[in-house]
Amino acid sequence: MRIGELSERTGTPRRLLRYYEEQGLLVADRAPNGYRDYPDACVHRVLQIRGLLDSGLPTRIIKQILPCLNNPRGIQIDNATPETIALLESERERMTDRIECLVRSRDAIAGYLKAVCDNVTPDPAAQATA
Repeated sequence: MRIGELSERTGTPRRLLRYYEEQGLLVADRAPNGYRDYPDACVHRVLQIRGLLDSGLPTRIIKQILPCLNNPRGIQIDNATPETIALLESERERMTDRIECLVRSRDAIAGYLKAVCDNVTPDPAAQATA
């Protein structure tokens, strides 16, 4: 697919897709006319990249862990420095904290919605037309 279709299917601006390619996160074939040609699997890959970026990971770390996401059993560690390991452990902890916060927020909203819905008094006008 062309870059425009990938952009539409992922909600990612073309400029960002080009940036991901520059960073080595995406690979596109080139058509004879020079246009980028992305395989369908790139849709899922772009969504993975966006999710990892949204969680706060830098592209240099994403580049290292993307192969692990695609084939966890094929993980080969060749350049994992102690700094990289420490960074990943820190990011994992930060993500865990964020997930716990999101769960608490979701549960609070659910509780609020239940309380609101349980205490809604029926509109007499709406009942008369029903």
